[in-house]
Amino acid sequence: MLKKIMKGGHRKPSKSDSNEASLYGSGPTPNVVVNHASRAGTGAGGPNYGVPMVPPPMGAVEPLPLFRDVPVSERQNLFMRKLQICCFQLDFSNTLKSVREKEIKRQTLMELVDFIQSGSGKITEMCQEEMIKMIGINIFRCLPPASHENTGQEAKDPEEDEPYLEPSWPHLQLVYELLLRYVVSSETDTKVAKRYIDHSFVLKLLDLFDSEDPREREYLKTILHRIYGKFMVHRPFIRKTINNIFYRFIYETERHGGVGELLEILGSIINGFALPMKEEHKLFLVRALIPLHKPKPVSMYHQQLSYCITQFVEKDYKLADTVIRGLLKYWPLTNCQKEVLFLGELEEVLEATQSAEFQRCMIPLFRQIARCLNSSHFQVAERALFLWNNEHIVSLIAQNRQAVLPIIFEALERNIQTHWNQAVHGLTVNVQKMFLEMDAELFDECQRQFAEKEARAREMEEQREMTWKKLVDAAVERGGDNMVTV
Repeated sequence: MLKKIMKGGHRKPSKSDSNEASLYGSGPTPNVVVNHASRAGTGAGGPNYGVPMVPPPMGAVEPLPLFRDVPVSERQNLFMRKLQICCFQLDFSNTLKSVREKEIKRQTLMELVDFIQSGSGKITEMCQEEMIKMIGINIFRCLPPASHENTGQEAKDPEEDEPYLEPSWPHLQLVYELLLRYVVSSETDTKVAKRYIDHSFVLKLLDLFDSEDPREREYLKTILHRIYGKFMVHRPFIRKTINNIFYRFIYETERHGGVGELLEILGSIINGFALPMKEEHKLFLVRALIPLHKPKPVSMYHQQLSYCITQFVEKDYKLADTVIRGLLKYWPLTNCQKEVLFLGELEEVLEATQSAEFQRCMIPLFRQIARCLNSSHFQVAERALFLWNNEHIVSLIAQNRQAVLPIIFEALERNIQTHWNQAVHGLTVNVQKMFLEMDAELFDECQRQFAEKEARAREMEEQREMTWKKLVDAAVERGGDNMVTV
C-alpha cells in the first residue's frame, strides 16, 4: 500500500501543467518576482479553471512597466505578466504586512482596468481566459461567518447594525471593476467570453451575494445584471439559480445577506418580460416571490419585493387576485410593523387591479382590512384608513359598496366608539362620511343592522347574567353556609 501511495505522488505531468509552465516559466522572469509567503487562492471552477493560476514562489513582487511605455506588439505579453502579479493573495488582517506588495498589486489592477476600459487593444482569447482565472482567484473565496452566527444571536437589521467591511476591499473593488469593464466592453465577444464566464462562474458569483459587505453586493448586483443582459444563454440558468437561493432562504435558513440585491435585479428582469407571460414566470411568482413575505427579516428587502410583485400585476392584471390572496395567506398576526408594510404593498397592488379581479378577492380582503381598522396599534389602523385616500381604490370600493360596506361597517363603528387614538378616530369619521355620500340608503341599512346586532348582543349578555345569577342562587340554597361565592 505504501509503495502505491509513493508511486501515486509522482504522476505524469498533464497537458494543463505544461501550459502553466510555459505561461509562467520555471524560473525567475524579468521584472516579475513573487513573495514566497503569498497565499494561493482557489481557481474559479468550470472546465477552464482546473489548474489555478498560481505563480511559482520567488523573492518579492516588482512593478512592471506601464502599457504606454512598451510597443503595441508587447502589450499582450505585458498584460499576461500583470495578471500574474494580480494572482497573489495578500494578508489584509495586518495593515503593516506586505505594504509594498499591496500597493504594487493595487497599481497593477488599476492599470488593467484602464487598459480594458480604454479599448486601446483587443485582448486575445488566451488573455481573456487567464484574466477570468485571475478574477476567480481573487473573488471566489469562503465568506466569513455572519456576526450573529458567531454569537448565536438573531440576525439584526443591517440599518441598525454596523455592516461587516471586507478588509481586502481596496484590491477586491478593482477586481470587480475589471470584471465589470470586461463584461460591458463593446470589444468583448460574447461567443468567446461565454466559454470563460460559464455556468460554474455565474453560480459562484451568485454564491457571493451572501457577503455581509454592502459594497461587494452592490458590485455583484451590477455585474450580474450586465451578464444577464449580455449573455442570453445564461438567462434561464440565472433565474433558476436565484429561485433556488430563495427556496433555501424561505424554507431552510431565513438568513441571506443579498436577497434585496437579487430582488433588484429581478425587478428589472420582470420589467422586460414579454406578453403573454410564460407559465414559468407565473410559477416563479407563486412559488418564490409571494412566499418571500413569510420570513422574519422581510423588512430588510420588502421594498424590492413589493416592486417585483407590483411589476407582475402591472404586466398582467389577471395576476392581481393571485397576489392579493397570497398576501392574505402570509398576513402577519402579531408583528405590527410588518402589517404596515403589507398594507403599503396592498395599496400598490390594488392600484393596478381591475374591477373583475377585485371582485374575486374583495370579501376575504376587506375582512382582513376590517381587522386592521380595529388594531390597537395606531399605525396599523391609520395605514388601513389611508387606503381611502387612493382614488382608484375608492372607485373600486364604490362600484362594489353593496359587498364592502357591510363587512367593514362594524369596524368603523367600533373605532368611533372605543379607539384610543384621536387621529384614527378622525380618519374613521371621514371614511364613514365618504360611504354616506356614496349611498345614504345602504349606509342607513348597515347602521340599522349594526344597531340590531348590538341590541341582540346586549340581550344575550343580560340573559347570560340572569342564568348565572339563577345558578348561584340555586347553589346557595343547596349548599347553605358552606358555599363560597365570588
